[in-house]
Amino acid sequence: MYKRIHIFGAAGTGTTTLGTALIEHLQHRHLDTDDYFWITKYTEQRQVPDRIRLLNRDLTRYEKLILTGAICGWGDQFKQSFDLVIFLSLPKEIRLKRLQLREYERYGEEALEGGSKFEQSKAFLDWASLYDEAGMDVRSKTLHEHWMSDLHCPVLRIEGDYSVQERVKIVLDYLKEDRSIRYARL
Repeated sequence: MYKRIHIFGAAGTGTTTLGTALIEHLQHRHLDTDDYFWITKYTEQRQVPDRIRLLNRDLTRYEKLILTGAICGWGDQFKQSFDLVIFLSLPKEIRLKRLQLREYERYGEEALEGGSKFEQSKAFLDWASLYDEAGMDVRSKTLHEHWMSDLHCPVLRIEGDYSVQERVKIVLDYLKEDRSIRYARL
């Protein structure tokens, strides 16, 4: 059984949603990188040494865990802390629609043009739209592929628009099998 699972992908792929759903089936603790990255969610970032200290504390504290969200760039020293990495990928159009809806659910009318959160929301969506084409200098597919290239654990790729239940089944089926291959592509 995999004790330390890391789920990541582009913003809007559903990493936190999958992690939350999986802990209903596994006896793992759910950790999310947003809790380490942000002091005040989406407005005030925590300094890198503080993120590292807090994440290290929790990685030491919990034997079985699921970490959701990316640590590329600031948490690279934790790459070898995982037994399994799950990489989620969705077509850009689907991701961006999900993110627009999430911004509206979070901020309501304030996320729309003229609202107090419009500029923040627009900047976030513009940043998220760069993922598929950007290089190594921002959170991008290129950066994520590079980050995965020297992992010493298996990588389960779930690519496509699956429901949460379908993704949970894919992961649980994978966990039931003895996997000695480094990459599994579905």
